[in-house]
Amino acid sequence: MGLDMYLSARKYVSAYDFKPINEQNEYEEVLASVGLERKEVSGLSNTPSGYVVLTVAYWRKDNQIHNWFVQNCQDGVDECQLTSVSREQLVELVGLCQQVSDDHDKAEELLPVSEGGFFFGSYEYDEWYFQGVEHTIKMLKAILDNPKFADWDFEYQSSW
Repeated sequence: MGLDMYLSARKYVSAYDFKPINEQNEYEEVLASVGLERKEVSGLSNTPSGYVVLTVAYWRKDNQIHNWFVQNCQDGVDECQLTSVSREQLVELVGLCQQVSDDHDKAEELLPVSEGGFFFGSYEYDEWYFQGVEHTIKMLKAILDNPKFADWDFEYQSSW
């Protein structure tokens, strides 16, 4: 048991006839990647569309990052709910992490820990805290700098 945190990227794919052929092909490729053909799905629904959802970032017991998502994306409500996160919010989080990385004295002010119980990890501003900050920078920059994720939506969810 512990605080597990996930950031997912989500993209809508569609093969409606009015969609450009490249988008229709993308839908077909998604079906093929899971071993299905369009004829197997078309009998189930007349809406040739769906979502591709990928877990693109994972944290374990980085409660300072979790606290940031709760306060800035979940309106202070921490019920392990799935929450939309904008690209701008992710950029903001990277910026805060970078400031804390550059000046550890800003940690408590910019990314305070969250005391959610023993399973939320350490409440100290120690080596583990700063490793979590660095890990966050690395993961989120890789996502934000990748042009293939430019039109994806993001969602955050925790489990504890």
